[in-house]
Order: sequence, then structure tokens, then C-alpha cells
Amino acid sequence: MEDAQQPVVQIIDDPLGAVRVPEYRNLMTGRFLFVCAMRMITTVVGWWIYQLTKDPLAIGLVGLSEVIPALSLALYSGHKVDISDKKKLLLGAIAGYFLAASFLLFLSTGIASKTLHIRHITWGIYGTFFFTGILRSFAGPSLNSMIATIVPRQLLQNATTWNQGTWLSASVTGHALGGFLIALYGITNTLAVIVALIFAAFLILTQLKPKPPFKGNFEKKTWDSVTEGLRFVFRTKALLAAMALDMFAVLFGGAVAMIPVFASDILRIGPIGYGWLNAASDIGSIVIVLILTFSPMKKAQGRKMLIAVAGYGTCIILFGLSKWFLLSFIALLVSGILDGISVVVRGTVMQLLTPDHMRGRVSSVSGMFVTSSNELGQFESGVMSRALGVIPSVIFGGGMTLIVVITTWLKAPTLRKFEY
Repeated sequence: MEDAQQPVVQIIDDPLGAVRVPEYRNLMTGRFLFVCAMRMITTVVGWWIYQLTKDPLAIGLVGLSEVIPALSLALYSGHKVDISDKKKLLLGAIAGYFLAASFLLFLSTGIASKTLHIRHITWGIYGTFFFTGILRSFAGPSLNSMIATIVPRQLLQNATTWNQGTWLSASVTGHALGGFLIALYGITNTLAVIVALIFAAFLILTQLKPKPPFKGNFEKKTWDSVTEGLRFVFRTKALLAAMALDMFAVLFGGAVAMIPVFASDILRIGPIGYGWLNAASDIGSIVIVLILTFSPMKKAQGRKMLIAVAGYGTCIILFGLSKWFLLSFIALLVSGILDGISVVVRGTVMQLLTPDHMRGRVSSVSGMFVTSSNELGQFESGVMSRALGVIPSVIFGGGMTLIVVITTWLKAPTLRKFEY
């Protein structure tokens, strides 16, 4: 598909259109529980490992541990998703997450702390996240490629918006709940709740119908299949620009990775305040997603995405400069609102422009550009914090995000002019 082509789809103007489909509701319920658990793990481990090491780089190494396998397997996993039953692949990945969370639960117990050195526990955390990076390379594309097999094409925009809303609301819940539970019941009990949530998500997702592959995908060799997905993304200029913009914005604007340091040493707000700061951007995102669900953008979506990402970078700079909890919270809240606009536009572009038989591969390429940039951004933040200091590194990241937006505005007119 060439960049001159625009999606021609008659969109059904029903804010609840997708959620009226029972199987889609099951998918979103399972996703909510699963994402909530994943966000709680991120919250717990960020606080836990900083308390163990008092080193911002240790937080960055958690992200690096997960992103290495996720990136290495991304192209193959997309091919695998397209030639496999997506339901079986997703359930297998979630079962693996259950085992990983159970291992983290063990590492947090008194038995482990008495028998293992802090260094061994730290490396155990890194190893667990390396394992989950492998699982994530299959889980994300499997789940995302299911949406178009469950709802009719004219509901894809609505389904994508609800999908993002589900993810964001789960993220808010997970971040905030993780902080509260750490403060009230400690790390071990919080991890026990996480294990239970993953198990519940697994049970709900077993209710989905099988999602077999398209027959034509079996005829392609692995490398031919992988390169076909890459060629499609690089030839579809609006999709490529949207992915690249999000990747660099998140890579440099990953201030949230340093929230444990801000909460513990700069703002001194403890684990409950840490939970709220972690949830702030997601609260903003869920607010805007709800607004866009009932009042979707009608025109100039590409231009609005670029403006929103510029505002996001500005909020990151403000967060880095703030020494006041309320101002820091508001800066992250607004950054979430602006990021939510970007996420909805990018997700809709990908769903509308991608053929059904290539959804796994395109979703994996998107994972390489966007999803993994969260962990690379976490690592970048850790390295820059060690080199420049925590506050200068956050300001630097926000400034780089603004430079990325300006570059994209000038060099990617297809995205700037894109509408759906």
C-alpha cells in the first residue's frame, strides 16, 4: 500500500458499538486484569530495586533486560502470530507471566532475603524480566491482532479507542494500586495480588473463540513473511511516521522511569505518593480516551498528534523542574492527556491501514518502534541520570522530544496531513 492511499471505511457512529460484541468484552476484561497486573509489577519492581540498590541505573537495567529479547524476537514473533492460533499463543504467554510473577514473589519473601545476597536478588529480577521480554514479543501482537477478527471493520476505530481506554484504565489502576499496596501490605503481599490477577486474566481469556491463521500465511517462508511485513510498514508512510514519532518521543521522554527516584529522594512522598505519580499520566490518558470515545476527532488527526507530542515534551520538562508534588502530578497528568491523543491516532492508523493477513507482523514491527521504546527509554533515563544527574536528564529528554516533533513536522508531511 502506498502512502497516497487513505482508508475508505464507513465508520459506525456508536460510542458503544464495539463493547456490544460479547467476545470483545471478554477480550477487554481479560486485558484489563492482565495489564493491571503488569503495571503493578512495574510499580513494585521500580520501587523495590531502587530500595535495594539506591542506583537509578538499576531501574534502567530492568528495562534493558526486558527489551533485549523483545526486540530480538519481534520480527519472528509477528510471523509466528500470523501462522498460529492467536488464542493459544496468547494463553501460553500469560501462563509464562504467571510463572515469572510467582518467581518474583519468591524473591521477595523472607526465605529469599535470608538465603540470597542482595546482588543475587537483583540479578534474579533482571533474569525474570529477560524472560518476560520473550513472552511479551508474542503476547502483544497476539492480542492486538485479535481485535479485527472479533469486530467488523466499520467498528475498528471504536474498538481501537476502547482498547486503548481499557489499557489506560488498567494502567492507572495498576500503578496506583501497586503504590497503595506496597505502603499498606509490603512488596510480598502486593506480588501475591499480582499473581492472582494474572490467573484471573488467564481464566477469562480461555472463553475466547479460537483464532486460527489465514491459510495463505502458511505458504510463505519465515524470512519472506518477515520481510513482507517490514516492506509494508516502510512503504506506508503515514504508518511509519506515526510509529517513529511515538518511538522517539517515548525514548527521550521517559521521565516516568525515574519516578521512584523523584518520589523517594527529591519530592520525598513515600510509596503512596509514588503510586499517585506513577498513575498520573495514565489518569490523564484515560480521561482523553473517554472523551475521544464519545466525541472522536473528525479531521486533521495527524496534525493534532504532532501538536500533542510537542505538548507532551513540554510537560516532561516541567516535571523535571518541579520540586512540588502537586505541580509534578499536574505535569504528568497533562502529559498523559496529550500522550493519549497520540496513542489513539497511532492505534487507529495501524488498525485501518493494515490488511488482516499481516496484522501480527505489523503489530510486531509496531512493538519494535513503540512498545520497546518504553524500556529503551527507561534504560536511557537510567544512563543519563548517572551521567548528568536525575533532574538534568529528565529536562534533556523533554527537550529531545520537542526536537523530534519539529523534525517529524518538517520531514513527514504525510503524517501531518493524514486524516481518517
